[in-house]
Amino acid sequence: MSITVYGIPNCDTVRKARGWLDGLGLAYRFHDYKKAGIEPDKLREWVDARGWEAILNRKGPTFRNLPESERTDLDTEKAVRTMSANTSAIKRPVVEYEHGDGKGLLVGFDAQEWSTALGGALT
Repeated sequence: MSITVYGIPNCDTVRKARGWLDGLGLAYRFHDYKKAGIEPDKLREWVDARGWEAILNRKGPTFRNLPESERTDLDTEKAVRTMSANTSAIKRPVVEYEHGDGKGLLVGFDAQEWSTALGGALT
């Protein structure tokens, strides 16, 4: 099982998700996109898998404080550019995982969804 958690360490939801993984003894790699950034190609992969609407955090202060011109008329390319330039506008956490049943992508933290998705690692 391979798990990579993308997020910001001081985000409450990321802390909760990491605590959940730690509590189950699941190993994972943490990618802090405040420090390490995030490649536009990685964002495009996520957007292709789940849609930009699922990846872009339009409810958070980072997005709400952007100029109106950056918040309107969104499409895939504009959303990817916005998230690349403003990593705090990416929903958190984003988790890529791979196990015997294949690959997957989780956005946000939901213990039930994560248990189902990562079930192979929990046995």
